[in-house]
Order: sequence, then structure tokens, then C-alpha cells
Amino acid sequence: MSLTDRVLHLAYDPGVTPREGGLPGLSVLKDVVSSINLYGIIAVVGALAVSLAVWAWGHFTGGHNAEANGKKGAVVSAGAALGLGAANGIVAFFSALGSQVH
Repeated sequence: MSLTDRVLHLAYDPGVTPREGGLPGLSVLKDVVSSINLYGIIAVVGALAVSLAVWAWGHFTGGHNAEANGKKGAVVSAGAALGLGAANGIVAFFSALGSQVH
């Protein structure tokens, strides 16, 4: 097989697939990422509580700008919670979809 044929073969199929056990520390990395996700969810709960309080305060005091910012914060917090909760599923879905590309 010539060098050109080898390079073309590598361009089409490098032979790389995800595999557990290739490097040490995978369980530690999973624990770190899970902890970051947990901290993110806790932060979102706090942000949602503050946003809802600002929304209510703006509504009852006539502060339309504060009310609008509270609404925006509540929607962004809900979106962040959705993203954090669905992160594993989103990555798994697109990883499976990407593995079907040939």
C-alpha cells in the first residue's frame, strides 16, 4: 500500500472510538463533572428565587423595569435548569447521531 493510499484511508477512517479504561482517572473526572453540574443546579435554584422575588417586587411597587428583568431572569433560570438536567441526554443523543455519520 502506497503512502497516498494510507493517508486517504486515514482521512476516511481514523479508527478512533470512545472507550472506557484508556486513561486513568476517568471515575474522578466523572465525579468532578457531576459535582459541577450539581453546583450549577444549586446556583440556578438561587437565581430563580432571586428572579421571582425581583419580579414580584417590581410588580407590587410599579417598577416595570424590575418586573421585566425578573421575568427574564426566571425564563433564563428555567432554561439553564433544563439544559443542566438534560445535558447527559443531549450529549448522548448527538454522540449517537454523530457515530452514524460515515
